[in-house]
Amino acid sequence: MKNICIVTGARPNFVKVAPIVRAIQRAREQGADVACQLVYAGSEKDSTLEPTLFEDLQMPHPDFFLGVDCASLNELTGRVMGEFEQYLNAHPTDVVIVVDDLASTMAVAIVTKKRGIRLAHLVAGTRSFDITMPKEINRLVIDGLSDLLFTAGVSSNSNATREGAEMHKIYMVGNILMDSLRQAHGRLRRPAVLDKLKLEAGQYLVFTLNRRALMANKENLKQMLDAITSCGLPIVAPLRDEAAKVVSSLNSQRSTLNIIHPLPYLEFGWLTANAKGIITDSGNVAEEATFNGVPCITLNSYTEHIETVKQGSNVLVGEDANQLREALATLEKGEWKKCSLPDRWDGRTAERIVQTLLAM
Repeated sequence: MKNICIVTGARPNFVKVAPIVRAIQRAREQGADVACQLVYAGSEKDSTLEPTLFEDLQMPHPDFFLGVDCASLNELTGRVMGEFEQYLNAHPTDVVIVVDDLASTMAVAIVTKKRGIRLAHLVAGTRSFDITMPKEINRLVIDGLSDLLFTAGVSSNSNATREGAEMHKIYMVGNILMDSLRQAHGRLRRPAVLDKLKLEAGQYLVFTLNRRALMANKENLKQMLDAITSCGLPIVAPLRDEAAKVVSSLNSQRSTLNIIHPLPYLEFGWLTANAKGIITDSGNVAEEATFNGVPCITLNSYTEHIETVKQGSNVLVGEDANQLREALATLEKGEWKKCSLPDRWDGRTAERIVQTLLAM
């Protein structure tokens, strides 16, 4: 029996591991001697995990919760290490799969390798090349420890090899987000809030905001909000608590910007897939926009998935309100660049990952 443990550290991780859980279940049904346990670093009461999330993703709830919830990254790292050590003491594990670049992900990676257990990193090789970012340090540590580097594309492969990763460790499996998007495509639900706002498909922009650095510079954020709201299109902004509070405080006179509560996965998927354009600081949202062929403006000077810019519908404007205004003008004129799907965005990433794990 091969025992696989998949560890998630935040809500977006579940979107990426759901296809792997399903692929392992299919392998079991076909006779593979494999078992899977899903572990969440947070608690069962985590407010970011909406009640419909696991049903929307067609996956089971986590088997085990580490129950760690704290603001300090260093404290979180230490507590996750302690809790995951106890988990491994009680559960035989042959392979641990970690996702992305969170502090909890790094903590699990360290404990896994100290125990001599094989470590696989999903979405490996992504880099911002900004060592002042905590997540960049996490990426370097996790990739350096991993026995299997599951990458999304050629640029991630190049990053890994440039840093000395051995070729036999690197597997370009494709973009796992596409597996979830393709699985969910026929089940997307139009959000009821659009009826309240009297908006139809293609009549609005979507705005999302998560990065603390953007929210901290309120004067610059205000200028960017001015650019967004001056474009003449209604904006729908599903924002979580902190972002909603900051944007609301800077947006008292802007009636075109509609701040709404965060949406369930299938509703948010419909909202972005049917938007005229998207303004975001999220790499995941930009990737989904490329899949859907929706113009996307990213409020950052870099992206970990450069294929969304080179082939996809994404444009980087940094934190520059003037560049943002210019990009919006291009979008309004209908002169957005043509885009295509990058290699291996075919919905078979999880299948490749499981085949690799079972062949070990």
